[in-house]
Amino acid sequence: MVSYLDAKANNGHWLVRIEDIDPPREQPGASSDILRTLEAYGFEWDGDITYQSNNSERYLANLEKLSNQGNVFWCDCSRKKLKDMPVYPGYCRHKLSKRSDHAIRLNTQHSQIDAFLDQFQGEQAADISLTYGDVILQRRDGLFAYQLAVVSDDIDQGISHIIRGIDLLSSTFWQRELTRKLGHDQKMPIYGHFPVIHERGSNQKLSKQNRAAPVENRKAISTLNQVFKLLNIECESEQPRIMLAKAVPQWQPSRLQSKLTLQVD
Repeated sequence: MVSYLDAKANNGHWLVRIEDIDPPREQPGASSDILRTLEAYGFEWDGDITYQSNNSERYLANLEKLSNQGNVFWCDCSRKKLKDMPVYPGYCRHKLSKRSDHAIRLNTQHSQIDAFLDQFQGEQAADISLTYGDVILQRRDGLFAYQLAVVSDDIDQGISHIIRGIDLLSSTFWQRELTRKLGHDQKMPIYGHFPVIHERGSNQKLSKQNRAAPVENRKAISTLNQVFKLLNIECESEQPRIMLAKAVPQWQPSRLQSKLTLQVD
């Protein structure tokens, strides 16, 4: 909802990307279920839907570019070996040539302190190497990792604004670093990380991971009313598409500034 309102209030395009790059975890029919839910709630996207499963050549080309620049290394560290280490300690940084049965990591050893202004959370800064470490770009099983795929697609689609939940704020530093190393630092997106919804009294966001109840298409109008209440938007109960159209001119990003969570009963 927040990304939709922000895009439409700024006369922008709201794009749908299906991030289906992890087949072992993907549930059959998940992609079509997502699209049906968006339609049930009145969300109208612009342009064609992008499926990451179709973009492997793009990801491989960018990985090769990073490799030729000397910005990646091959790593066979196990989860057991890295247990209780919040930041990858750089064990395999000396492995600079292709190796089988290895993951490929981004080398952040010589990265500078990065800083940017978040649309909702204000000034953000971090030393990527010390705070986040060398992120995996391709897994040992050959599947491309989220950080590489999402940056590759953001660049290809010319994304200007990335509006998403605060739970993804830490990923932004890796993604900005990748954008720079791929030569697109002059077209860095504007970021906005809004508060996520928590059940009142809980320290966990409402999500599939935390076994929250799923969004129900048959309750679209009542659910929209709940979300509008959280955003201080007033809309009468009508068809979802009409409700969203009336919500756009009421959108005020300042209402979410510096907030980390939104509480619901």
